[in-house]
Amino acid sequence: MQINETLNDGLKRAYTVVVSAADLSKKLDSQIEAVSKNIRMPGFRPGKVPPTLVRKMHGPALTGQVLEEAIQESSQKVLADNQLRPAMQPKIEVTKYEPDADLEFTMSLEVLPQVPAADFEGLSLEKWVIPVSDEEVMEAVNRLAGQQKSFEAAPEGHVAANGDAVIIDFVGKVDGEAFEGGKGEGIQLELGSGMFIPGFEEQLVGAKAGEDRTVNVTFPETYQVSYLKGKPAVFDVTVKEVKTAKPVEINDEMAQNFGLEGLDQLKELLKGQVERENAQLSRTLLKRKLLDALAAAHDFGVPETMVEAEFQQIWSQLEREVGEDEAEKAKLEAEKADYQAIAVRRVRLGLLLSEIGQANNIQITQAEMTRLVTQEANRYPGQQQQVVKYFQENPAAAAQLRAPLYEEKVVDFILGKAAVTEKEVSREELTKALEADEDSAAADAAPKAAPKKKAAPKKKAAAEGEAEAAPADAAPEAGDEAPAAEAKPKKKAAPKGASKKAE
Repeated sequence: MQINETLNDGLKRAYTVVVSAADLSKKLDSQIEAVSKNIRMPGFRPGKVPPTLVRKMHGPALTGQVLEEAIQESSQKVLADNQLRPAMQPKIEVTKYEPDADLEFTMSLEVLPQVPAADFEGLSLEKWVIPVSDEEVMEAVNRLAGQQKSFEAAPEGHVAANGDAVIIDFVGKVDGEAFEGGKGEGIQLELGSGMFIPGFEEQLVGAKAGEDRTVNVTFPETYQVSYLKGKPAVFDVTVKEVKTAKPVEINDEMAQNFGLEGLDQLKELLKGQVERENAQLSRTLLKRKLLDALAAAHDFGVPETMVEAEFQQIWSQLEREVGEDEAEKAKLEAEKADYQAIAVRRVRLGLLLSEIGQANNIQITQAEMTRLVTQEANRYPGQQQQVVKYFQENPAAAAQLRAPLYEEKVVDFILGKAAVTEKEVSREELTKALEADEDSAAADAAPKAAPKKKAAPKKKAAAEGEAEAAPADAAPEAGDEAPAAEAKPKKKAAPKGASKKAE
């Protein structure tokens, strides 16, 4: 076998490989001999079929297997002899082959870069923490009480206000024609709840029982039923009844309705919930600060193939979110370079975190992997066994499932080495900091300030500068990262009767 390097430029490598006809012939003879011992043919005892007959009947198929094995073995030898770590699957192209002649093919690939040793021993970070006050706990109690409220018939002549409920019949029309699903009878609607499309509930404020009203609204452009998007509609509404909210007393009895001993236990449970929510917000901001610090301190070349794969993940999601809206498509296209820069940042951070994990022997245990697979399988009731089998038979899919947990473990390791100080802030301050970070992350990743993202979702891992690191034992697949978290535009519901049928 002859191996000639034809390209060595940065992270790009290319080779021409020639496998001699003699080597191919030996491999084919071995295949034919093995098949002859096991094949069954009429007129011959098992294991006694002449190799010449096997060659005549199965030669083309066996030759294809030999060529495939020769290319696989030769490619692995190129990687091993040159100590190459491919960033993505190498590209193989057969350039010359004829029967009884040499096989020649080219092999091109990008290799993983030599990631510089991460310097985080002297890293200093400030962690914003939110203390939980008694007022916040009571707000949580009040919200819970509000969810348990019931309605009772309003006094005669009562005028409906926000917070009241109305029982209505309605018929909706678009362009003067009733549309499918636009009719409802006896529907209870809490005014001010935002459950119906914008403008609908507001036009029922001030109504009395027995009153007829005409409600004029326009379906949002993001409405889930395509033929109603952006369409003006008229609803003929009859208010059959007005109800007022029945106050829920906050006391031990309310807590006991949840199976608790009393109000104090409910407060403790809600306090713990608020503390966990605050801790998650705090960690999110701290992690972003850490990734920003690592990105600022490390600048090395990354494989173009990995960047392109990461960009396609980001771009495909954004295209799904803007849908067929031509104006939003144009805005998105104008910001394409910014998202390409985000892809570069994500790949670089992913490689860096992977390198840190490998250097410090950070691993995902079998027990942790089993838990991840089980959690994913439980999302598909009745198909759990098929899902488990899928991850067992697809290493790339398993690596993708493992990646977010691996990243968190690497982040925890770095935070354990860094000097982290705490600063008490309000929830409002921390939330504003997170929102500001979301708006500026893309600009930080791009070579110049990026326009404000209107088409993209705010809570998007790529736009936040996050990275899903590849597991240590899957470095060649480091670019196969988990998709960014999906966040779809918020869609208002149509009147209850319309929403259920039109969807």
